[in-house]
Amino acid sequence: QVQLVESGGGLVQAGDSLILSCVASGRTFSTYIMGWFRQAPGKERELVARILWSGDNAYYTNSVKGRFTISRDNAKNTVYLRMNSLKPEDTAVYYCAAKLRFAGPYDYWGQGTQVTVSS
Repeated sequence: QVQLVESGGGLVQAGDSLILSCVASGRTFSTYIMGWFRQAPGKERELVARILWSGDNAYYTNSVKGRFTISRDNAKNTVYLRMNSLKPEDTAVYYCAAKLRFAGPYDYWGQGTQVTVSS
């Protein structure tokens, strides 16, 4: 069982930056693939970024490429999402999630943190 706790959301202006953090419980954090998802009102949840076990081969959805950076610190059981040049369309609840298998579903989810970007 893994528990995930996100933090770092808030209200910012367009062009600002935020860093989201997600701390995982347990001693097997390095065995999990970690992802950041977001869900805006009236929209489906989407995968924003994903990072593999050792931090290699990050994936980003097209709308955040060049602006967002996912990273992880396995010694701290933490995954980060640095968000630069934020846009109003980035407004959403952001969730971190964890899974063991590359081709499998995400097994564990955090409670979410709200990010609001004003124009």
